[in-house]
Amino acid sequence: MASPTPLKGTDLVDCAKANAKQGIETAALQCGYGDDLNTFRRELSNACEEMNLQVSELNELITTPDPMLNIGVGEVVAPDTPSDL
Repeated sequence: MASPTPLKGTDLVDCAKANAKQGIETAALQCGYGDDLNTFRRELSNACEEMNLQVSELNELITTPDPMLNIGVGEVVAPDTPSDL
């Protein structure tokens, strides 16, 4: 659901990150900036700077899961019965 008012700060960064894969137009719309891409870029840049994030383009907010953190992959090590604890 699109924000009824333009987001600022960490809320803006979180929203932009969540919508970054859909492109800047969708991210701007969802973050409350409509089709005002210039203001969206400026405010997102300011918000990232306040958070000490080095981001020059929206696609830099897209994160991919670390393959080394494959949760659920591996061998379960546990006792056979509760009495073996």
